[in-house]
Amino acid sequence: MPIALLALAIAAFGIGTTEFVMMGLLPEAASDLHVSIPDAGGYISLYALGVVIGAPLLTIAGMRARRKAMLLSMLVLFTAGNLFSAFSSSHEMLLVARFISGLPHGAFFGIGAVVAASLVPTDKRGQAISMMFLGLTVANIVGVPVGTQLGHSLGWRWAFALVAVIGVVALAAVAALVPKQAKPTEASLRGELRAFRHPQVWMAFGVVVFGFAAIFSFYSYIKPVLTEVTQFSPTAVTPLLAVFGVGMTVGTALGGRLADKSPMKTLYAGLSSLAVALVVFALTASSPIMAPVMVFLIGASGFTAIPSIQARILDKAKDAPALGSASIQSTFNIANSLGAYLGGLVIAAGFGLVSPSWVGALLALVGLGFALTSGRMDRGPRGGKLVASHQASRSADSAPTLG
Repeated sequence: MPIALLALAIAAFGIGTTEFVMMGLLPEAASDLHVSIPDAGGYISLYALGVVIGAPLLTIAGMRARRKAMLLSMLVLFTAGNLFSAFSSSHEMLLVARFISGLPHGAFFGIGAVVAASLVPTDKRGQAISMMFLGLTVANIVGVPVGTQLGHSLGWRWAFALVAVIGVVALAAVAALVPKQAKPTEASLRGELRAFRHPQVWMAFGVVVFGFAAIFSFYSYIKPVLTEVTQFSPTAVTPLLAVFGVGMTVGTALGGRLADKSPMKTLYAGLSSLAVALVVFALTASSPIMAPVMVFLIGASGFTAIPSIQARILDKAKDAPALGSASIQSTFNIANSLGAYLGGLVIAAGFGLVSPSWVGALLALVGLGFALTSGRMDRGPRGGKLVASHQASRSADSAPTLG
């Protein structure tokens, strides 16, 4: 694997840290800025809104720019947003800062996935994409706990100052290690959007919206489940969240290798395993032995599918791979909101703290249904010809390309 992928992984590590560290620092930020916890929740939702809006708009705005230049531009914006967060002196300022921090998230991962895939032969593409996303998953093991502890010890602003430093390191690494990208061919907005006429692109979005809403339905309420149902102490929850992060990392690494062999089978297996793991967790959440095991397996099974879905969208939106890949990041955040909303809905309805896991299992099956339908479309008369043609073109051009 090219060392340039390390630069992308460092950037992903910083992005993953800033996305999730606010969840652990919400009480401190709310108290310091004199707002309620529900109002402070806007620091999380405004970041997600920035991802949803920024991913397609920034990708379209930079579609004629060199991809390396776009990566560097996104990291400058990311670093500036986190510095703005660190120096925010009011609730309103922090809301704006968090929105700015979220804007480059999706565009960076979308363009980064295309660059990562271009650096390796076609049969290593899944591994290359997974190496970049390993930075995001490792952030949940190292970055978020360290940032949270730093915020508790010195103040929440120091956590975002640390992320800004990571942003500077990532900026230097991308500038030094990512090779110069060829100037893109002439592109138009109409041409880029034409890729979204393909039903398979929307099938991929359906897989993400429902399949990954399953994870967020479970993960959004994991802390109260572990403390009130499993009866772990609040201090024990932090290492258990790291267990989930380890599962994410293992799943992403494994998913990258499997995606190179058979992306659709990997997608089927990941979503099926996720549904089963969520059901088992719902049945064994009171067990202090089984609950941590299932927390790991849910993270591993869910994130096994990520390299496959990224590779899938690069195939199906090949007329606009960067825009398609960036749009997947927007879709992930829609899945985040949908899963959290549906999980909260069943808890509010009186079904108990474990009920979001049952909802998650159903959502995973719906995502699996989209994946199976997409695979069936590939095997149809028209899909079969397209797949055969695409495979022939891939075998004729196995060398990495830059662009």
